[in-house]
Amino acid sequence: MAFKSSMMQAFDMTDLGKMRFFLGVEVLQNPGEIFICQRKYATNVLKKFAMLESKPVKNPIVPGSKINKDVGGIEIDDTHYKQIVGSLMYLSATRPDIMYNISLISRYMSKPTELHLQAAKRILRYLRGTVGYGILYKQGGDDELIAFTDSDYSSGAVSWMSKKQPIVSLSTTEAEFIVVAASACQAV
Repeated sequence: MAFKSSMMQAFDMTDLGKMRFFLGVEVLQNPGEIFICQRKYATNVLKKFAMLESKPVKNPIVPGSKINKDVGGIEIDDTHYKQIVGSLMYLSATRPDIMYNISLISRYMSKPTELHLQAAKRILRYLRGTVGYGILYKQGGDDELIAFTDSDYSSGAVSWMSKKQPIVSLSTTEAEFIVVAASACQAV
């Protein structure tokens, strides 16, 4: 409180209380925890692309499906597609659960086809059912650094990344080892 008073004397400023919104990010502060999400922005994205009344799905991508260049596919308006992908990219600030899928569809922004648009709409349908998802930061705890790798998603994410592995692994075990090593390097 003393810091705030000294700042108000030195600078022309107003105390607006606890932060609630910042650049489209909703901040909910409760004793011992802070939850950040983009519920309002997500709802606006769904309205903008006429997906607010769509049927929600449980996965942002069809399990087992592969997205490729779709060379012979029907081309679509790339401006509309880029708007969808850009809107989804902004959402990834508080939604690491959709980051990998967004990175997949963003590879095909130069010549998108119906296949790519369907994949983007699938993410929007997933978003429809998970509008309130975000990141929860809790006070206290064990003071341990906990790292999650693969597709695990934890509350309180500090850093995440999604990229193709630079080498080809011969087994699932080897692939997991590579991911754990990368995670350890980032933690250090």
